Amino acid sequence: MKIQSGGRTTVCLALITLLSASLASTLQGCGGQGSKGGNRVTLILGGYTTPREAYDKALIPAFQKYWKEKTGQDVVFQESYQGSGAQSRAIIGGFEADIAALSLEGDIDKIAEAGLITHDWKSTPNRGMVSTSIVVIAVRPGNPKNIKDWPDLAHPGLNVLTPDPKTSGGAQWNINAIYGAALRGFAGVAKDDKAAAQEFLKSVLRNVSIMDKGARESITTFEKGVGDAAITYENEVLVGRQSGQNYDYVVPHSTILIENPVALVDKYVDKHGAREVAEAFVNFLWTQEGRGYAKYGLRPVVPTAVAGEVLAQVPPVQDLWKVDYLGGWKKVTDEIYGPQGVYSKTSDELQKSR
Repeated sequence: MKIQSGGRTTVCLALITLLSASLASTLQGCGGQGSKGGNRVTLILGGYTTPREAYDKALIPAFQKYWKEKTGQDVVFQESYQGSGAQSRAIIGGFEADIAALSLEGDIDKIAEAGLITHDWKSTPNRGMVSTSIVVIAVRPGNPKNIKDWPDLAHPGLNVLTPDPKTSGGAQWNINAIYGAALRGFAGVAKDDKAAAQEFLKSVLRNVSIMDKGARESITTFEKGVGDAAITYENEVLVGRQSGQNYDYVVPHSTILIENPVALVDKYVDKHGAREVAEAFVNFLWTQEGRGYAKYGLRPVVPTAVAGEVLAQVPPVQDLWKVDYLGGWKKVTDEIYGPQGVYSKTSDELQKSR
């Protein structure tokens, strides 16, 4: 069973939230949910939309094989995919995911603040991060609009797509990338000039015609022929190409390193009696089986032979930086997405001018 939102199969957040209370009890009838006893164990994965092929087609099958060989148990996964912010709210609202695989550190923190994650999920060597990507610009084949960098997205008449930061972690990465690149002096405005960087962000957002609720929905809209360019994860483009889509992408001179976390949701995993297998799955994601992420366009977290193979096949970035440059997620959440934040004020100003 897959509950998917943000792609070829869409289920709204409201439906997931309504069903969440009954989902866990339903799973109890699927046969041996807990990891103690029985030859079958169920794990509920609450993920964001972007890496679902990596989980569904690579990582989950590989783990099922590994766990069967090690313990003799079959692992059945219940998978739910939607925008990172929406998924985080669903879990807080009662969707009993054993494992949260989200886009933003801040979305995991919200689950912890709600009392559902009680362990120090950042205590791993990778601070809980299992994959990375970068923010890029998807363009039409041959790049007919000659888009080469962030300033090109501000040209009058251009039609740009990016998802909605209120529901999508990918959207927040996109906004961070544009604003941060401007602050770093890579957007045609003075370095470290916050007012100029905000004005540049507004000039790009002025060209945005559609804000879908998730990163996958946004690139799907682009695949349908809408827009001249789409701000997106690099791996979204690579997965699209694997499925036969025909488009190119541009790596801006300055862009942000996207870091994606995974964490056990203690309250639910203990309620389901599935801690042993859930911990094994999370640990498995940090092993060489992380090759599954690379197969679907995500960049590796830890320098390994696999990482070398992946990085040799993707374009380099002239100025690659982390969210730490903007002060970390807590500061970003307040200063960019808070009521008086850079994005919030810019969005309000644009709405009033239309």
